[in-house]
Amino acid sequence: MNDTTEFYDAIAEHYPYFFRDWQTQLEREGLGLRAIFRNKGVVRVLDASCGAGTQSVSLATLGFDVVAADPSPGMLRKAQEIAAQYNVSEKIEFVRSDFLSLLDVVEPPFDAVISKGNALPHLLLDEEIEMTIRIFYELLRPGGILVIGMRDFAPFMEERPRFIPGSITVDPDDNEFITFDVWEWEDGPPVIATQNLYIIKGKGKDYRAMKRKVVYRPLSTDEVKVVLLEAGFEEPEDKADRTERILVARKPISAER
Repeated sequence: MNDTTEFYDAIAEHYPYFFRDWQTQLEREGLGLRAIFRNKGVVRVLDASCGAGTQSVSLATLGFDVVAADPSPGMLRKAQEIAAQYNVSEKIEFVRSDFLSLLDVVEPPFDAVISKGNALPHLLLDEEIEMTIRIFYELLRPGGILVIGMRDFAPFMEERPRFIPGSITVDPDDNEFITFDVWEWEDGPPVIATQNLYIIKGKGKDYRAMKRKVVYRPLSTDEVKVVLLEAGFEEPEDKADRTERILVARKPISAER
């Protein structure tokens, strides 16, 4: 399995600076998910790739009960820190787990399972992707909702861009925080894409650079929708959500628990 822990441990402390306004980002994430969950009886949510808590913390502030899982100890620590800042630590249970270990770590059923932040494409093999979707299915109650947020790599597959600009933000000490990506593409099957993330931080004449890399299977949302249907999900929808696409699907009400 593709081990992403080193990458996410390295960037965890910096994660809020990847967004122009971290507080606004949390509010948007929570409100967007609440709109998806509206009138669907969602109370208990599993965030299967919680990262720094972008979704978990925002959902907890809105009153949802959240179990937040991530394989990165650094990201879990950052998420716990942010949960404490927002006074929702008691609303979130944090566990360390990758996708394939979830059934051994968390207690189903859940009303909703979410995985945003382009986490699913870290799975490189067909069998890993299929198994993960089946695990999500098993973790949901009948009628439960699955939400997957990911980059749709389909538009990238033709041109395979090398340089992708990131963002420029300023921290409380007036340091600039500058990011950009350099991508490497390997022909498969399957095609593999390596993101080389550059972080440049400093002010005046004093700047320091850091480079970290992580690997993706450049999936399209259409490919994932096929896997969802094969696993038994129904009514998969594909929606735009700023920097990623959102796939929403439902476990049939008639399904066995």
